[in-house]
Amino acid sequence: MKKITYALLLLVVLAIGAILGWNWLRDNRLPNFRKQAEIFVYPESTADEVLDQIAEKAQVISRASLERCFQAKQVAQYLTTGHYTISPRDASVYVARMLNNGWQTPVRLSLAGNLRVKSNIAAKIASQLQLDSATALKALNDDQLLAAYGFTPRNVFSLLMPDTYDIYWTASMADVFDKQKAAWDAFWTPERDAQAKALRLTRQQASVLASIVKAESNNEEEMPRIAGVYLNRLKIGMPLQADPTIAFCFDYQLSRILKKHLEVDSAYNTYKHTGLPPGPICVPTRAALEAVLKPDFGGTWGAGNLYFCANADFSGTHVFAKTLSEHNRNAAAFQAELNRRSRENRK
Repeated sequence: MKKITYALLLLVVLAIGAILGWNWLRDNRLPNFRKQAEIFVYPESTADEVLDQIAEKAQVISRASLERCFQAKQVAQYLTTGHYTISPRDASVYVARMLNNGWQTPVRLSLAGNLRVKSNIAAKIASQLQLDSATALKALNDDQLLAAYGFTPRNVFSLLMPDTYDIYWTASMADVFDKQKAAWDAFWTPERDAQAKALRLTRQQASVLASIVKAESNNEEEMPRIAGVYLNRLKIGMPLQADPTIAFCFDYQLSRILKKHLEVDSAYNTYKHTGLPPGPICVPTRAALEAVLKPDFGGTWGAGNLYFCANADFSGTHVFAKTLSEHNRNAAAFQAELNRRSRENRK
């Protein structure tokens, strides 16, 4: 009888040991997910909500295993806000530790398009990070924060370098600025500094002019010619008379720029003031910066093209001229085609 009791006890012990051994193996060594999944943990997220999110998106194999590890590692207490990637090769315990220790996977922060209004730029950044747009906008106007990078709220557009960056979802605006400053420093090589110096431009002045070039056209091929026009005007002391600077004065709210708008009282009014405006009017792209540093003067510097207007073929490009009379003919051709198309549309 005792032998039977001992045998049963041994079987129970072995069974419990087998279960515990299997659970340990299941929790610590075996992959527990069928697919890769991106998980976002917000400050207000609970451990149960995150577990449900992982179970659904990563298609958990053993939910019990994940629940055991969440409990054993006290995920409810140590859960860390962030963006995480669950891989099919991950074991449950690794995922629990990842969430506790904040082992995040970077996200891709894209800065592209027409970046010309701070509130819109802030919203674009906030839409890709855990930041809210109000915090991002405040940073773009923060004198003290920007001073640490050598910039001000007036010229912060120069600091921003359009590109795609790997960054943590929980990044602060200081982290974003760190990325931008590194890109700015990488762009300004000794060769580019020499090119700017040859044109009698500082880095900031090159950025200001590049912002005007960018605002004039998205056609990268003609950017050097546009830059050449403005550099020619600067060379001879002629006002830039750049319409985008007027648009900037009105926060880009004008549908058309009329003669009355050219009277606006602003240091950015390049019809009233010669030279460059005091800061960039939008975020210049690398292509626009390169165009300023490698301009096409349409002749010699100061004696090349001084004018340009929209092409009468409505291709979105421009035609360039050295003289006012030639420019007036080009403008008249564009206006005539505009009138013709308007008549056609009314038929």
